Amino acid sequence: MLSIDSKEAPSGALYRYLSGAVGPRPIAFASTLDAEGRPNLAPFSFFNVFSAKPPILVFSPVRRGIDGSLKHTFLNLKVVKECVINIVDYKMVQQMSLSSTDYAEGVNEFEKSGLRMQPSDLVKPFRVAESPVQFECKVNEIIELGQEGGAGNLVICEVLKTHINEEILDEDGYIDQFKIDQVARMGGNWYTRAKDGMFEVPKPIANLGIGVDAIPQEIRESVILTGNDLGKLGNVEELPSLEESKLYVSEDDLFTEIIAAKETEAIHKQAQLLLDNGKVIEAWKLLLANY
Repeated sequence: MLSIDSKEAPSGALYRYLSGAVGPRPIAFASTLDAEGRPNLAPFSFFNVFSAKPPILVFSPVRRGIDGSLKHTFLNLKVVKECVINIVDYKMVQQMSLSSTDYAEGVNEFEKSGLRMQPSDLVKPFRVAESPVQFECKVNEIIELGQEGGAGNLVICEVLKTHINEEILDEDGYIDQFKIDQVARMGGNWYTRAKDGMFEVPKPIANLGIGVDAIPQEIRESVILTGNDLGKLGNVEELPSLEESKLYVSEDDLFTEIIAAKETEAIHKQAQLLLDNGKVIEAWKLLLANY
């Protein structure tokens, strides 16, 4: 395993390792104004939501790696402590990327990227009209993390007002995770389109799962079942009875055959197929019938 001492590694190398490993990262498409009221627009993937009440978003304009200089967004926020954080969807990813060009101070990236400026309700900076979700924010605090190239600056933003395109809402009035069609940043020049890689994992909130440690050792140490498989098995609240398990197996000729022959690997492979199809209790019944 490659091990890296952060104190010895160059900042450029650290950036590549960190940004390559921590991802996909959401993108804060931040709109600001300078002291003269000129608009600025730039994307930042060191970004996330940190609180719901109060609603807090944090993003970080990192110092330029070449000379450690500060970006226009940071300088603007020191003067006008407001911004709009716009969410980026797939339809605007190329325009967003274009806006990240290091234009001279005072250049309007809205115009350069061809995105439309939409007036905000509570803050001075403009919203990106094409963005599916726009957060009008006041900047509560800026925490400077260092002076070298690659050092971050945490911009702690409190959301004052949120604007959501109604076309991305589901029937309950909340954001449909497919309709929003978000993109996220990865290492190098790579991005990902979120909806192409989504899958659902139920949260273990409603029930108290038995845990992987409660799974019989032979199953836990299976050469077939993966960590994900064990996680699914460990998330059940209680196990089916041996009677239920044997009844379930008796209704399937293949299951009856491999149980009778004590073919452990074949049993585990069939259980894995059941797990892949969301049939966790059925998988447990097959596994327990082997005892």
